Amino acid sequence: APGFAEAEESAPLSTRDVPAILSFLKQRERSGKAPIAGVLTMGSEIPEVLAAVAERFELAGPSRETARPASDKFAMKQRFAECGVPTPWFAEVGTLAELRAHLALRGKLVLKPVDRSGSRGVFVLDPSCDPSCDVAELHRRSLEFSYSGRVQVEEYLEGPQLSTETVLWDGRAVTPGFADRNYELAERFHPQVMENGGWLPSRFTGTERARVEEVVERAARALGITRGVAKGDVVFTRQGPMVIEIAARLSGGDLCESIVPLSSGVNYVRSVIRIALGEEPDWRELEPRFTRHVANRYFFPAPGRLLAIEGAEAVRAQPWVKKLAFAYRPGDVVPPATSHATRAGVFVVVAEEREALERRVAWVYRTLRLVTESDATVRAAG
Repeated sequence: APGFAEAEESAPLSTRDVPAILSFLKQRERSGKAPIAGVLTMGSEIPEVLAAVAERFELAGPSRETARPASDKFAMKQRFAECGVPTPWFAEVGTLAELRAHLALRGKLVLKPVDRSGSRGVFVLDPSCDPSCDVAELHRRSLEFSYSGRVQVEEYLEGPQLSTETVLWDGRAVTPGFADRNYELAERFHPQVMENGGWLPSRFTGTERARVEEVVERAARALGITRGVAKGDVVFTRQGPMVIEIAARLSGGDLCESIVPLSSGVNYVRSVIRIALGEEPDWRELEPRFTRHVANRYFFPAPGRLLAIEGAEAVRAQPWVKKLAFAYRPGDVVPPATSHATRAGVFVVVAEEREALERRVAWVYRTLRLVTESDATVRAAG
């Protein structure tokens, strides 16, 4: 854990092991160390852990009533339906026979675990248009990803998708995180659902953006998030914006950490820390200071042993490349890209115009290459 080098205190505990975390924090308390001031998470779907810590130490944070639907996508959809939040049709699936029945009745559907994130176990099912679609195999794989052994299906919605992040404090809310999601590799990964980064600023402005912000705020409050942050996944359909999911946390994937600050100068991680301390955010800090075009993209090389990373120094030398990071080193084995947890790397680039940004993204992909044994075999054969 790289953070261990920076932290004044650390412990090798699973972030999902509530008893171990509470035991560690109680031991700190008994030893006379400074009391815990707040609890929050970035990029990790553990609202039940935040709720347990907040309750035990009387901290600001999500309640157990909020944590359940925020960590169970089926319960979340039920809450949306009860509160009138626009969301696609959905149903929990207990058996393969039930899944086949839903497909026969409704056609194209999305299958996913009720309790995972990062595209783990998420598949598009469309047997009528995709003869290679093995429904039984995809059902099995989705179940394997679920902690609880539960999966659900929901209507497949056509339309551009957005990532949002909303900061809430009682009756006030602002959405500084607002990015267009990029699915240019959808055919490559089909039937798996995998995005490849995103763009800022969004193509949605004015009234359209206001409509998205309104529905994600309603969705957050439907889950009981009144003081904190809500990460939204939204599809803008012909009927308007519909909420796929809401997470009671800060995002992973660079959005809050670097992309929004680079695009608008807004650091809302600071605002969420304030809320975790029980303080109202400084709303002036959430106002954009400038507009810059920013994109993040990922590397998905062929699986196999990584032999070399070519072109990295040339990419790093560009002043408009703000981040370049790899998850594997030469000698490591790169697994198949089954979720965002297995992507091989990421880069973030900036530009003053969208067209220049697109050219820079393409240049990085042309210049940098992660060579695996699979690539080497192809080169030798060529």
